[in-house]
Amino acid sequence: MTVVVSGVGVVLPRARSAPELMAPAADAPPVEPKDLVGRKGLRYKDRATQLAYCAADAALRDAGLLDDGGLRVPGGSVAMVASSNYGNLDTICRAIDTIAEHTAAAGSAMDLPNASSNVIASSVAIRFGLRGPNLMLCNGATSGLDAVHWAATLIRGGRASRALVLGVEPDNESVRAFTGGSRTIDGAAALVVESEESAAERGANAPAVLGTYVRGAGLDRCLERLARTTGDRPALWQLPERRTAAVPDTLLEGVPRHDLGEAFGLGSGALGVLQCAAAVGWFAQGGAGPVYATAGTDADDASAGIALRGRAAA
Repeated sequence: MTVVVSGVGVVLPRARSAPELMAPAADAPPVEPKDLVGRKGLRYKDRATQLAYCAADAALRDAGLLDDGGLRVPGGSVAMVASSNYGNLDTICRAIDTIAEHTAAAGSAMDLPNASSNVIASSVAIRFGLRGPNLMLCNGATSGLDAVHWAATLIRGGRASRALVLGVEPDNESVRAFTGGSRTIDGAAALVVESEESAAERGANAPAVLGTYVRGAGLDRCLERLARTTGDRPALWQLPERRTAAVPDTLLEGVPRHDLGEAFGLGSGALGVLQCAAAVGWFAQGGAGPVYATAGTDADDASAGIALRGRAAA
């Protein structure tokens, strides 16, 4: 089954669309969620969830699944897959500090829902009425690409006709302390992915096709497997984040590289979703040929990759 991307939502301080991920604007102020989705429903929600609301709203509208009257398709047909490694870290740290200084009884009842790891996925699903399968991934460097893969798997397995895939990472003191001072993207990206048949039935525009997904030990081996399965050389390579060493020049030598981390900050669990959104932006600007989106840590640790193609070239 062919799975296509039919909607994209980007909410970053320096980018509000897929093409802007390829050429970010100048310095910009932090995203203000109330300016994008209104104040209703934001109270007591952590920043990651608020940012997720904004990206989800943009992607669902871009795909033609949402208007001011609400969801335009049955809620049970839409799965929700979210990825974030640091989403509720500030809530957890605050709760631990409160327990250490006082007792568990001193904790805030308003913080309790936000202490669950799946708060982003569940909150977005409730807000938009997405009643299909609901997954939350907090899977380290490959989490965003893994989320895209699991969304496609749900569609191919007949569990849903379409899925909202969301990647979000907030920037706050707790995250910076945990990451050694690194600043995250403080934003979110979302994709709507669905079967080709589903998109065609709705008359939806589908600018990109999800191709092969690979996962294993070592970036070089993932790239080799992508090359074998796609059968041709990529036209663009979305680079993984590397914390201790640069990506070797010998890998995919001569292929143009795009580093979202250099432009926007630490993507972590949102990186893979951002990369797929950036690929859609590249296709929109006339890019042709396959794009490799890759994520993973150094040496032989887990790495993952997805190949995407522009819809006209599929």
